[in-house]
Amino acid sequence: MSEVFSASAVDTATESADLARARDGDGGAFTRLVEPLRRELHAHCYRMLGSTHDADDALQDALLRAWRGLGRFEGRSTLRSWLYTVATRTCLDIVHNRGRRALPMDLGPASDRAVVGDTPLTDVAWLGPYPDAGLGSGPATPDARYEQREAVELAFVAALQHLPGNQRAALLLFEVLGFSAAEIAETMNTSTTSVNSALARARRIVAEKIPSPTQQRTLRDIDDARLREIVAYYSAALERGDADALVALLTEDVTWSMPPMPHWYRGIEAVTDFAVRVPLTTCGSWRHLPTGANGQPAVACYLWNDDAGAHLGWSINVLTLRGEHIAGLTSFIGGDHFTTFGLPASLP
Repeated sequence: MSEVFSASAVDTATESADLARARDGDGGAFTRLVEPLRRELHAHCYRMLGSTHDADDALQDALLRAWRGLGRFEGRSTLRSWLYTVATRTCLDIVHNRGRRALPMDLGPASDRAVVGDTPLTDVAWLGPYPDAGLGSGPATPDARYEQREAVELAFVAALQHLPGNQRAALLLFEVLGFSAAEIAETMNTSTTSVNSALARARRIVAEKIPSPTQQRTLRDIDDARLREIVAYYSAALERGDADALVALLTEDVTWSMPPMPHWYRGIEAVTDFAVRVPLTTCGSWRHLPTGANGQPAVACYLWNDDAGAHLGWSINVLTLRGEHIAGLTSFIGGDHFTTFGLPASLP
């Protein structure tokens, strides 16, 4: 036990020394201070903004603000809490300027039949996927209500997009990061009463939009081998063009959406019609790699391209499960997602 206390004291002393050096303009010391927190700060920015690329920009801007404003850090809170304050304020500026991100179901009703030749909507800010690599497990702090992986699930992040920036920030800081209402009030330059009011409204809206149980609870009830089977069977059905095998994996009320395509489908008949008329027959040859996104199982889909002579990255398909069946398919189309996920751009 004394060794643990000794190591902790050394870590604290090292952080204090680096903080003093950083205040004197030592960029290397500042990097050492923020590097252990970079991944969790990035996830916070994604939760606020619904886009990995926006999260990249927000975190870069926040760390620049923190570096320039380090002299104003008085040490009344931990460095981690102060950095979250800077990151949250940065994200609130972006939310104010850019608005919220959407999924196809936010724009209109589901289509009953396949829309062949659907074209992307480029004037919509679309919700994007988030790679699982480096995501923590369990709550971020003892006071947090949501697990870290629960707080990046698609349903949760999509629900957050329906909240004004101040409610979004209050909910994340309180429920995901375990900040007190008083700390949040200081972060957002408002009163504790306003924070509590924002929390009440945010909880009500989010509760209406998030299905129960969460994906983390569902996944805990499925053993790893069975989960790998579901992902493999889904991939194989698409590669073989096997509609029956695909349908056997789906719930009766399954949904399939494909941002940035505006049309989406609900129910086994509509989804089957789309699958048979588009990905299973007319798209061409598919190959797949298993991956993870938003704390959920996912599949990286590669489509054959004659000009390239290879299968090129086409979409990241995030699977939402209910029991051992797929209740939701969200296909995030775009080769840029593959770079974010550290996946190859093509398969030979």
